[in-house]
Amino acid sequence: MIVDTHVHIWEIDPPRYPVGPTAPGWTGEPDEPATADELIADMDANGVDYSVIVQTSWSTWDNGYMADSVVRFPDRLIAHGMIDPQNLDNADRVRYWMQKRGLVGFRFHPMYYPEEQILLTAQNGPMWEELAGLGAVVQFHMYPQDAVQVAEIARRFPQMKLLIDHMGYPDLQEGEQAFAPIVELARFENVHVKISDVKGRSKQDFPFADIHPFIQQLIDAFGADRSLWGTGYAGHHRTKHNWLSLADELRLVREGFSFLSADQCEQVLGGTAARVWGLA
Repeated sequence: MIVDTHVHIWEIDPPRYPVGPTAPGWTGEPDEPATADELIADMDANGVDYSVIVQTSWSTWDNGYMADSVVRFPDRLIAHGMIDPQNLDNADRVRYWMQKRGLVGFRFHPMYYPEEQILLTAQNGPMWEELAGLGAVVQFHMYPQDAVQVAEIARRFPQMKLLIDHMGYPDLQEGEQAFAPIVELARFENVHVKISDVKGRSKQDFPFADIHPFIQQLIDAFGADRSLWGTGYAGHHRTKHNWLSLADELRLVREGFSFLSADQCEQVLGGTAARVWGLA
């Protein structure tokens, strides 16, 4: 089984599917849609069984396109939305999107709120209780300095599956010592890590060997059974946004990571995801 655990899709069809800012200071907007149909075609062409679709930061807090896409492709797509950590009614929004609209998880961006520990504010206590009670899978777009917040969530809710997006952004200039807070999150058995955005972290060509020591650290710490494969965008939007094609993303894991055994490769490409999301 092959599972891409991180793909952004979006539609531009306001007011049904609005575009606009979410986190403070976010100003980016798309110049064209990236649709579920384009993603499914990409998956079919490359033998990917499932994709976890993730709400983008330019699609507002309305997760409607994620929900509607899963209704259209229930056997191929898994929907993760976004919840506003500054919304006083965010526990209610969690219930709505999970119970009424079929989402199974959410993405939070602590990196967008550098002035406060946004995940741990008192007002978000009920939201976390709701997420845990409903069995949500929660992913974090984060830097190493945000690890203290994720550690606290992992400690409070050991039954909730938590995911680190894009390896927690290892930085070649800052080195492995600065990356240690991400690696140390492996002590929590409910925390998993996505091996993704490798090209974006690297200063070299394929297979981006300068990032391999960080990946090896993560595999050693978390184990392949808590490591996931993810990409970024659908179809032509991959190369348009300077990511690898889906074929090359797969080739990177299968051929570029020579330090992975065949069993580890199988776990990263789908086995771990099958357990996280309960896939057949």
